[in-house]
Amino acid sequence: MKILFIEDDKMVTDALEELCRMQNIDCDVANEGNLGAKLALNPIYDVIVLDIMLPNKDGLEILNLIRENNISVPVLMLTAKGTVEDKVSSLDLGADDFMVKPFSTKELFARIRALARRLDHGLSVTNIAYGDIVFDLDRNLLSFNDKTERLTQKEAKILELLLRRPNQVFTRAQIIDRVWGLDNIINRNNIEIYIHNLRKKLEGSNVKIDTLRGIGYIIGKKNVQNDPFEDSLV
Repeated sequence: MKILFIEDDKMVTDALEELCRMQNIDCDVANEGNLGAKLALNPIYDVIVLDIMLPNKDGLEILNLIRENNISVPVLMLTAKGTVEDKVSSLDLGADDFMVKPFSTKELFARIRALARRLDHGLSVTNIAYGDIVFDLDRNLLSFNDKTERLTQKEAKILELLLRRPNQVFTRAQIIDRVWGLDNIINRNNIEIYIHNLRKKLEGSNVKIDTLRGIGYIIGKKNVQNDPFEDSLV
């Protein structure tokens, strides 16, 4: 799980970072609105915890940007006031949960875990079906037609990342951050090897991974006339 905390109180974010470290949770932090907005528009987070009152750009503006860019990550809003107006505005803009400061960190992380179990405002899934493929997240198995391919751990993580947001571009930096983590050193050219292997394993399906030169990768369907398959999460 990867969390983004956007909160202007550095003492609070320092404490949250330490709690994440103790629980082996990956997290990023922004203490002002402009950086927070920039990070929030990266589709690499499972949950965003967003303070309403921030320097430079407030939380409601950031939330609006997230939803305008069709990013469906669950967002938990924080406020020091807890007014009805704050709650209504947050929910109207697409917030998923709301907590008033001061808050219990135990409750905060319980709510984060609950939100992380949801995908696109649905239930957590063990299989992802897209086009004519089904990807078993528990066993790293890719199936379509009468073919089954077992993926390596890294191949599985990359494919899951792409499948959870089809038709959305992921840069190499975003893939490295999400799959390996920022603390790991990896040659970006190695990602092309994993993508090449995934393409080979997808051969014969109606799903493809395209390279946008100089930008990144995107998964989508091949142009199949009268495609009978519907996107679904199982």
